[in-house]
Amino acid sequence: MFRRREPVPFAFVAEADGFRSNVAPPPRHRSSLGQIAGHCLLGLTLVAGLVGALILGRPALSSGDAPTQTQQAAHGR
Repeated sequence: MFRRREPVPFAFVAEADGFRSNVAPPPRHRSSLGQIAGHCLLGLTLVAGLVGALILGRPALSSGDAPTQTQQAAHGR
């Protein structure tokens, strides 16, 4: 293949790296105290739900080696 000898029509793309804008970005939006409290409460609710599910689910995850109360009562007769 042969190379073109004419200049690239998009030469401004190479100059874009040195361009600096004089427009400042808008200031960041600051969350209000109520929004921060709401985010904290939502996070605490999610963590409490996961901990509660783990506590309630632990008996179902046990291996079942320990005899239950109904089995102990049946053997005690």
